Amino acid sequence: MTQAAFPKLLRSQIAFDIARAILDGFDKHYRLFRQTSQQAKHHFERGAWAEAQQAARARIDFYDRRVHECVQELEDTYSQAELSDDVWQELKLHYIGLLSDHAQPELAETFFNSVCCKLLHRSYFHNAYIFVRPVISTEYIETRELAPTYKVYYPDADGIHFALKRIITNYQLSTPFADLTRDVAQVELRLAQLLGTAGTEPNHQIHVLSSLFFRNKGAYIVGRVINGNREYPMVVPILHDSAGRLVLDTVLFDPEQITVLFSFTRAYFLVDMEVPSSYVQFLRTLLPRKPRSELYTILGLQKQGKTLFYRDYLQHLKHSSDRFDIAPGIRGLVMLVFALPSFPYVFKVIKDFYPPPKDTTRALVQQKYLLVKHHDRVGRMADTLEYSNVAFPRHRFSERLIAELEQFAPSMLDIEGEQLIIRHLYIERRMVPLNLWLANAEKNGDDAQLEHGIVEYGNAIKELVAANIFPGDMLYKNFGVTRHQRVVFYDYDEIDYITDCQFRDIPPARTDEEEMASEPWYPVGKHDVFPEQFGQFLLGHPKIRRFFLHHHADLLTRQYWQARKERILAGVVEDVYPYPQHLRFFHHAATPPAVMPPPFMEILENE
Repeated sequence: MTQAAFPKLLRSQIAFDIARAILDGFDKHYRLFRQTSQQAKHHFERGAWAEAQQAARARIDFYDRRVHECVQELEDTYSQAELSDDVWQELKLHYIGLLSDHAQPELAETFFNSVCCKLLHRSYFHNAYIFVRPVISTEYIETRELAPTYKVYYPDADGIHFALKRIITNYQLSTPFADLTRDVAQVELRLAQLLGTAGTEPNHQIHVLSSLFFRNKGAYIVGRVINGNREYPMVVPILHDSAGRLVLDTVLFDPEQITVLFSFTRAYFLVDMEVPSSYVQFLRTLLPRKPRSELYTILGLQKQGKTLFYRDYLQHLKHSSDRFDIAPGIRGLVMLVFALPSFPYVFKVIKDFYPPPKDTTRALVQQKYLLVKHHDRVGRMADTLEYSNVAFPRHRFSERLIAELEQFAPSMLDIEGEQLIIRHLYIERRMVPLNLWLANAEKNGDDAQLEHGIVEYGNAIKELVAANIFPGDMLYKNFGVTRHQRVVFYDYDEIDYITDCQFRDIPPARTDEEEMASEPWYPVGKHDVFPEQFGQFLLGHPKIRRFFLHHHADLLTRQYWQARKERILAGVVEDVYPYPQHLRFFHHAATPPAVMPPPFMEILENE
């Protein structure tokens, strides 16, 4: 496309060249993004779990690297004098023209914003210069490759069994199945139970997305079943058995269970998509309550998720009138946390200084949050959205919140007229702090609720351990309870890898003086952990102690932690299932899991 395609008022060759350079930078990014997603299939087929995890972590950084490359190229090529306001405005118009037949226009618009926001002062952050509002429609974008976004299968004279088998074999996985006929029969049985068609001819169709969804040790077929005027979501997880052969592990039809798969507390999927907006539109038919921002994020397009989240936030701000204030709960030593009561998220700012016993720095805290962003969160760590130079309307902040920011994080705060600028912050899903949740259960005399909280707390820690994460500060206040009573860890300033920790028993005191001393009589290294001490700050309440010792006494022993560490060092990648154990087809397992979750742990949530 040339300048001749635009009205005569678009005359700046520099503006056109910059627009072309930015789009070339995005196209490079998405090409590499898709290559990594395509390689996920080969990692899965070979059972190369370490390679798969490394690829997923590396892909997260692709976007920022391409933005940096593009910014560097533009800074090296053009002087500030060449880039007038007219050029910047014309640049956006040229860019819009270049996107007229693009397969990922919404992502390209976000990439444009990322590049321009690195080059422009924030006074230019409005729709004349960047895409505050989207311009290019993502409706009805056609795939330019042979594979459509989804395929439709109709049970014919050969029956539903043959159609289901075709769905699975059409993904052309090179690893053989242990017994595909057996597994498909299980899916067929549950489908018949869903539709009430047992013993009759099926009268429906099945739509499945063309790409498998890969994450950790699983591949997922994602689709929907249409029966008359009713639609049901459908997800079929494919796993490896102990012999390295493929098995269908279960089939999910319940929207609540499928929502858990796409939770904000889990790692991003690797999916090969030519037209990502069409994948999001398909997923919205399965999970209509999920905002588009979260759907883009779980597909690994977290920058687009951030963009949509921020647009939703601005809309909420425009249509609400409540004020930001300090979040309820015990004040943190490292983070200042505030919230808008009508908005289901919290805003976290790193403080400028940290009283004892905290021994950290701003850079180290940011490094910990970045570790979580790159890690498998196994459904037990909340994802965070990181923003810089966020402008808030000053009149929407309570005076005590402004005073707290001025006292504890002055370097992060600028006040410009009616705007309050926070230079760096994290945004997380709001949850009830576990300590408040437990206190409320005790106040109401609800022992079942109290026990559930402690069981969930211990399970959260054990699943984090399986993912090689040591929470560090294990106080209840650092865990949150979702509205469906699932415990999630959300305070990351002290996390570490299990493999970096030294788990020790406390040596016996040699004298009475050592026994009574307020300080340890034994040397303590930076990474030393003494599990038997956990009870001192976790089990002061008699009922909590009883429930904890009944369900999770092993967390107080060095042997438990050391055994998990040794498995990780041996290269074992643990299975953490994002659906209830009782739904699995156990026919392919030599024995069922050693520990089945108690019935109330099968409560699912719509996160």
